[in-house]
Amino acid sequence: MIHLVLLRGLPGAGKSDFAKLISEQGKYPFFSVDDYFTDSAGQYFFEFSENHKAYKYCLLKTEEALSMGFEKVIVHNTFTMMWEMEPYFKLAEQYRCKIYVLTVEHYHNQQNTHQISEEQIRKMADKYPIKLF
Repeated sequence: MIHLVLLRGLPGAGKSDFAKLISEQGKYPFFSVDDYFTDSAGQYFFEFSENHKAYKYCLLKTEEALSMGFEKVIVHNTFTMMWEMEPYFKLAEQYRCKIYVLTVEHYHNQQNTHQISEEQIRKMADKYPIKLF
């Protein structure tokens, strides 16, 4: 059984750190839209006009890992809107994965690493859907 884990949460919630933790020291692959904007030295350079390419890149890397048969694949993005998760639901169906959607919340008093303003994070939170049933 392949497990596809989607970690969602607002910027600064700790999604990336949690993805690293549950990847069991890199045994299982983990991907993010942010990977597209991060160079080989680990420097992050966001460019809004490239965001659509970053989403495609993350989905492609996830599909590659699923096709390789990893037991667990992790994706850590904000996923503040349902349409952002839909392609991963389709991948889960295609590869017969059990899918988990986990929301990571900010309880550690650290800042987000992308210098996103508190005002922008509040705007994101206002449209953040939660599935109850």
